[in-house]
Formats: sequence, structure tokens, C-alpha cells
Amino acid sequence: MDNGKLKRKLQEVAGEGRISCNSARKLAEDCGVSVREIGKLCDELKIKIHSCELGCF
Repeated sequence: MDNGKLKRKLQEVAGEGRISCNSARKLAEDCGVSVREIGKLCDELKIKIHSCELGCF
């Protein structure tokens, strides 16, 4: 998936500028990209990750 489509999809899922860790991981899996890539895009788009399964966010 190209970067522009991935950003749009992430913004759709994030809605109000927040996305759960679980949703971010599922999006990465569904789009065939790494969780790290989703994390980078969240930083770039100022999207906050919440409910982290590791307690990091």
C-alpha cells in the first residue's frame, strides 16, 4: 500500500486523533506493513496511541 493511502486509512481509523494500540497493530497487519511504520506515521500525523498493551503510551 502506498504511503498516501496508508496515511488516509490511518486518519480514518484514528478519527479524533487517537488510535488504540490494538487498532494500530491490526491496521499494520491488514495493510501489510510493520507496526513501526504505523508508529512513524502516527508521529508524523500527530495521532496519539492509547491503551498500549505494553504500557508505553
